[in-house]
Amino acid sequence: MHSIGLDAHKRYSQFEVLDPMATTISKGRIQHDRGALKEFFSQFPPGTPVALETVGNWYWIADEIEAAGCLPRLAHAAKAKVMMGNVNKTDKIDAHGLAILQHNNTLPAVWIPPHQVRDERELPRTRMAFAKLRNAVKNRIHATLAKYALSIDDDKDLFSKSGRRWLEHTLLQLPAETLRCVQQELVLLDHIQGEISSLEDRIRQCIRQTPRIQLLKTLPGIGDILSIVIDREVGDISRFSHSDSFAAYCGTTPRVSGSGGKFHYGHLRKESNQYLQFAFIEAANVIVAHHRLTTWQNRHAVRLYERLRARRGAAVAVGAVARHLSESAFWILTKMEPYREPSPNPKRARA
Repeated sequence: MHSIGLDAHKRYSQFEVLDPMATTISKGRIQHDRGALKEFFSQFPPGTPVALETVGNWYWIADEIEAAGCLPRLAHAAKAKVMMGNVNKTDKIDAHGLAILQHNNTLPAVWIPPHQVRDERELPRTRMAFAKLRNAVKNRIHATLAKYALSIDDDKDLFSKSGRRWLEHTLLQLPAETLRCVQQELVLLDHIQGEISSLEDRIRQCIRQTPRIQLLKTLPGIGDILSIVIDREVGDISRFSHSDSFAAYCGTTPRVSGSGGKFHYGHLRKESNQYLQFAFIEAANVIVAHHRLTTWQNRHAVRLYERLRARRGAAVAVGAVARHLSESAFWILTKMEPYREPSPNPKRARA
């Protein structure tokens, strides 16, 4: 069977085709006109693998490869470059390297979700992008109030109904132009929240509640929207060998540097699925927001947060809760069983 490497760019792709003996039989450039890739790959037998890197525009390229009957194989860009071992970098070198990795069956391939899933998960991804904008506007308002020593009680949400009433009254203490800016930020905040609510309604309409989603909702802090985000981003859970590897993929494990028996734990990994990382951290923040409620006091996640917050600070504690949730999600999806509270550790309780 042929092996094809495709180095994709914005306006064109460089390709190289190898025969079963790893001999180059053709190479060249294909302009990114709609249908051109489909036409080119249609000449190869159905199921011919095509290796391409994880570039930003790979969705439509994979669609055209699939429409031609070939098999797109998405390579982890950073790992592929290391495995190629090339000192220099050109389009032709990269296309050849991808073809060789595919021929040797050593391509560091990543999961390609089905077309429908690729389309559907744009809804929760857009919702999460809007949520980041919402958080940015909220943080700016908090920062403005702090400039003038104005703050609400620690256990109250500034943007709840009671918090907004306090805010509208307190804003009158701000200078005129600062007051105007905060009022415009509140208008923007309400507009963003309206768009988020609209997206959430559409998500519930388009994505049916599967047994997997229902099981994910048994996790503390996980509701309708976050369970859908996790389900659509994870795909086939059997891709992961253990909960540790899944947590690393979700970006809920810290960087570790060790030497001579001494270890340093850094920030959470950025080389991860950013949508899963955001989802689990958002769920952890939901737990933090409710950790003082009586009904939450005996939850393992709350005890974990309170114990680590006292020792390492709130940020580290939130990260630890997010990791617990991601590892729990792995076992939920692997066993197809609801979340169960871990048994208390008697040694830890006596410490």
